[in-house]
Order: sequence, then C-alpha cells, then structure tokens
Amino acid sequence: MKTCSLVLTVLLAACALAAPTPAPGPAKAKLTADEIAKAEKAVKAHLDGIRGGYGAVSQIKGASLEKVLPDHAFFFVLYRQYPVGRIPPAGLKVANVFAWGRDGKLHVFTEDKQLEKFCKEKLTATSADQLKDAARAWLTLAQQFRQDGFYLFTLMDDATKVRQAGRTSVASAKVVVMRGGNGTIAADLTFSDAGKLTAVAQEVKLRPGPRPICQATKLLDKDPIVRAMAQQDLLVMGRHARPYLDEQRAKAAPELRQAIDRIWQRIVAQDRE
Repeated sequence: MKTCSLVLTVLLAACALAAPTPAPGPAKAKLTADEIAKAEKAVKAHLDGIRGGYGAVSQIKGASLEKVLPDHAFFFVLYRQYPVGRIPPAGLKVANVFAWGRDGKLHVFTEDKQLEKFCKEKLTATSADQLKDAARAWLTLAQQFRQDGFYLFTLMDDATKVRQAGRTSVASAKVVVMRGGNGTIAADLTFSDAGKLTAVAQEVKLRPGPRPICQATKLLDKDPIVRAMAQQDLLVMGRHARPYLDEQRAKAAPELRQAIDRIWQRIVAQDRE
C-alpha cells in the first residue's frame, strides 16, 4: 500500500513538471495619440468640475512608465506656490498625479499611499528588466508629489538593481536632484514570486534651493549685497524663473524692467537651465 502511494506521488509530481507553463497574456498596446488627448481632456474636465482649472497640467512621460503601464496616461497637476501661493481645490494638494486608463477610468492621487494601492493592482513584473522598469516607473510618478515646478530629478541608472529576498524580488531605484535644490529619492519595490507588487519602501531626502519670492524687485536695491543675492538666486533658478520675471516685468517701472531684461539675458547667455 505504501509502495502504491509512493508511486502515485511520483507520477503526480512528474505530471506537474511536465505540464506546460501558462502562456503570458497578450502585451497591452500603448495608448494612441487620440487616447492621450482624450485622457488630458478628462483630466481638465475633472478640474473644471471641482473649480480647479487654474492648476498647471502636464503629461508625465517616461520609457519605463510606458513599458509597465502602457494602457494608462499620467498627468501632473500643480498649483504653483511661487511667488504667490495658489490654494488647491478641495480634494487636491499642491502637487497631484492623475491616471487615465483605456477603460475610461480616471484616478486621482495626492500621496504615495494612494499611488501604491493603484500600482499593487496594476503592476506586474517577473523578469529582471521588468522589475527594474517597475522601480523606475514608480519614481517617475512618486517624485511628482515633491515637485514644486523648480526641481529637476534625474534617474541614477547605476542605482537601479534587483535582488532576491527569499521567494520575493526587490527592485531598487534612485533619483537625484540636478536643479532646484539637492537631495535624492530612493525606493525599494517588493514583488511576490508571481510578479505582483506587495510593498513599497521609500526614502526622501530633499532640500529646496532658491524660489522666486521678491528677488526681481531687489535688482535695484540700494544695498549691493542685496542686489548681488537677488541676481544670484535668479541665475540659480535659471529659465524656470521666466514666468515670475515676466509677471514682475509687466508691472515694473522702466528702470526695473531693464534690470529684469538684463538678468534674463544673463540666464540665456549662460544657458541656465
């Protein structure tokens, strides 16, 4: 009896090993230009509906994001805080991420936890390349919650790695601030052996640089130190200070207008990004 049971066990194991691995589902097609336009229209319609149409809307792009979530379009919605803070409408924060899927559903995220829940439902990654793309895609989106319109984040490719932790895989990635301050955002994404995202751990270390407050109005200050500090701040902000400078120039007296033009010419001449 024991012999029969052992033989049966061996046969069942052999059948399991011989069974073909289920074929992966068909790859999801990328959104078309018309679908992306439809997505942006849906985002703006939502903002108008909550009286938040004064937010700046821009599409979030990234090769890794397109690979792991090709059937979704993502948008960044910012309520600028410089030089004058704009109060976001109810339900939104200063920096927000919107996701529109091919199914027509619009998702709104104002913090990491909401984004994590969405990614746990949508993200699947098994191969090393897929895991790396998933980590890069996460940071492409999560960095937006820290964006105020002046940061420039750049992915550190050599920091994108995958390691095994028991039956799970952990994909790590990091972005570094290249402009607008200094610091990094690092993330570890844990995936099950079935390729589902189970946890996200993130470390944010950011220190903002100069932001436009009153520097343009100090370009003609009597104190040369104040003038120099104002000029330096504007040079550091570079081309991203353009909306602020334009706004100040429009209401400035002729002499200050000339000073604003001079600092802008220096920004352009020095190719200050």
